[in-house]
Amino acid sequence: MFQLQRCIDPSANLGDYQAVVDAALAEMEASGVIARIWKHDHTVWKPEPTEITNRLGWLRIAEAMVENVPRMEALAAEVREAGYTHVLLLGMGGSSLAPELFSKVFAQANGLSLAVLDSTDPGAVLAQTERLDPGSTLFVVATKSGGTAETLSFFKFFYNRVAGALGAGKAGEHFVAITDPGSKLVDIAERYGFRACFLNDPNIGGRFSALSYFGLLPAALAGVDVRRLLDRAMAMVRACGPDVPLGDNPGAWLGAILGELAKSGRDKVTFAISPAVASFGDWVEQLVAESTGKEGVGILPVVGEPLGAAGVYGSDRLFVHIRLEGDTTYDADLAALNASGYPVVRFDLHDVYDLGGQFFLWEFATAVAGYRLGINPFDQPNVESAKVQARKMIAAYKEKGALPSVESAPLAAEAQDGFLAQARPGDYVSLQAYVQPTDETDAALAALRLKLRDRLHLATTVGYGPRFLHSTGQLHKGDGGNGLFVQFTHDPPQDAAIPDEAGGQESAMTFGVLIAAQSLGDRQALLDNERRVIRFHLGDDVVGGLKKLSEAL
Repeated sequence: MFQLQRCIDPSANLGDYQAVVDAALAEMEASGVIARIWKHDHTVWKPEPTEITNRLGWLRIAEAMVENVPRMEALAAEVREAGYTHVLLLGMGGSSLAPELFSKVFAQANGLSLAVLDSTDPGAVLAQTERLDPGSTLFVVATKSGGTAETLSFFKFFYNRVAGALGAGKAGEHFVAITDPGSKLVDIAERYGFRACFLNDPNIGGRFSALSYFGLLPAALAGVDVRRLLDRAMAMVRACGPDVPLGDNPGAWLGAILGELAKSGRDKVTFAISPAVASFGDWVEQLVAESTGKEGVGILPVVGEPLGAAGVYGSDRLFVHIRLEGDTTYDADLAALNASGYPVVRFDLHDVYDLGGQFFLWEFATAVAGYRLGINPFDQPNVESAKVQARKMIAAYKEKGALPSVESAPLAAEAQDGFLAQARPGDYVSLQAYVQPTDETDAALAALRLKLRDRLHLATTVGYGPRFLHSTGQLHKGDGGNGLFVQFTHDPPQDAAIPDEAGGQESAMTFGVLIAAQSLGDRQALLDNERRVIRFHLGDDVVGGLKKLSEAL
């Protein structure tokens, strides 16, 4: 099956679920679903075209982007020749996750050193400030809407830093924009004299934008061979085409697996990804979670959770193995899980450029899974709720000079155990860390999630706030209500003012206030949706507090 030269080699051992997947493929063949998707037929998903017909540009964006490669490569050459050595991508969610992948997977590419800022924690912002030389850094401001609060706050902060170091007359040439035509950012780019402004296809949602300017421009700046990446993507586009029999169509096949197994109760898709390409998991997590978590259903991607023996898992798992050629890291563990009755899907990548095909494969499969689940995979009806609540918190701060106070649970076993006692089979535990991302915090969160998984036999996820609000945050409020949400906050040792306007000195708010408001807003949005939430305030010792909770388990 699947004669995809230089693309992927898929296989699956689904056990008793093979029959329902075969039936789903037969139904889709009979109803012409794949051809209808390629014809942009919104009735595949919903009777009305809203947030569907204007969200299908991803289907053909790989081919369209080929003619734009010279412009991206020319910018990369231009800034290298001008002495730039680093690029910092300022974005959130769909604007930042593909660039983050490229920064990690292609770290040794012959280009600018690429990093991503998608945390409003003041420590994260200041860490980039201390690390980067304004004179040799290019800042890419990426937001589809042009109005993403976090991204514009980053821009105003770094514009002032560059202007302070080099003068306002030279600051603009250190900035590049990626946005939709007609957005607020287009005007900002013109006003402040950005070096370039790249206008994306507006018919693509953020989480489907990896193969557009949002993913490919940062990749080109980092020295990635974007032509080669697009070649692999287009091979997958052809493999998922409207005239390919469904038995040979990997996107239809994977979508049927995801959708049908979720309907059968295996809605925790657990990824085991070769270490060299592990950051693909963060990208696919947003795609699947935000696309399917709505209307009381959802597929939960589980990324970064170490594999264990069969006894630590419930009956709600589907395992996906994405394996780079020559890597055997997870082979034995997954073989044992499959022998114990857990379904396993596997993709073999010939090299890292096969990720171009994986981008399109998972986009197409997610669209098909949405059809099987009866939902619109292209909207995000619950994402705005946390933003609305955060804006209310900020308004209260501006009026009263302080954010609303919320009581946190004590860092004690009794509080943690009492909350976890609510767990039911099929639930999951979501750790939400509104703290500075560091290697030490990563390790402490990983240790905690592992103990929770082994004790409760539930799926676990970890997300840093506010970035997860733009991805898994939709599923948290839109699924069937089977999440237990553990929120962590802290006292940042330093803070950083957000300018009211780029180039100005007035500031009504700091990043510390912004991230605190976002945590409060998300908590309230979860409560409004009748979700189970506990909040732990870690004070000035984030790692110590996490270890204390972990030891209590």
